[in-house]
Amino acid sequence: MTDSTDSRRPRTRAGGKRQQLTAAAARILHEQGVERTTIADIARAAEVPTGNVYYYFKTKDELIEAALSEHASHLKTLTDRLDLLPDPRERLKELIGAWVDGREVAARYGCPTGTLATELDKRAEGGLDVSAGLVIRKLLTWVEEQYRRLGVPDPEGHALALVGAYQGMSLLSNALRDPEIMTREGARLTRQLDSLV
Repeated sequence: MTDSTDSRRPRTRAGGKRQQLTAAAARILHEQGVERTTIADIARAAEVPTGNVYYYFKTKDELIEAALSEHASHLKTLTDRLDLLPDPRERLKELIGAWVDGREVAARYGCPTGTLATELDKRAEGGLDVSAGLVIRKLLTWVEEQYRRLGVPDPEGHALALVGAYQGMSLLSNALRDPEIMTREGARLTRQLDSLV
C-alpha cells in the first residue's frame, strides 16, 4: 500500500535474518502471490538457507503474517513522516504523491496490501484475510483523521472514497500494465483535495 522501491530489497540492518526474511516475504508474496510462493523462494530472496527459515517461522502462514506486519510498519513510517507536516490537506496530498511514486510497482504487481488481502480472502483456512484488513483499516483511520481535521462533513466517507480510489487506480494500473493511470488519477485526487472548502 505504501512500499517504496528501497523497501523492496531485503534489509541487513538490526534484526538480522528474521528481518531479512520478513522483508523478503513482503516483497516476494507481493510479486508472486501466496499460492505461487514457496518458503524456498522467500529464503532465496532473503539470502538465507531454506532450513534456517524454520528457526524463525514454522509455517508459511507465519511468514504471511510477518509480511503483513512489514506492510503495517511501512504504513506507520509513512504516516509518521506525513504527520510532521502541519496541514492535513498537505498530508493527504503527500500520501497521494507516495502512491504515485510507487506507480511502476503498482503497474507490475498491484497494491501490496490490497492484492494480498484479496488473495487471502479466497483461502479457505487461516483468518489472515482479517489481518490484511486490519492494515487497510489503519490507513483508513489515518486518512479519516486528516479529513476530520480539515473539518469536512462525513470524514469517514471521504476516507473510504480516497482509499478506494487508490485501490481502484492500483488495480487498473496493474490490469492494464499502465503506470500512468496512477499519475493521472493521483493528479485528479489532488485537485479534489484542493477543491475542498
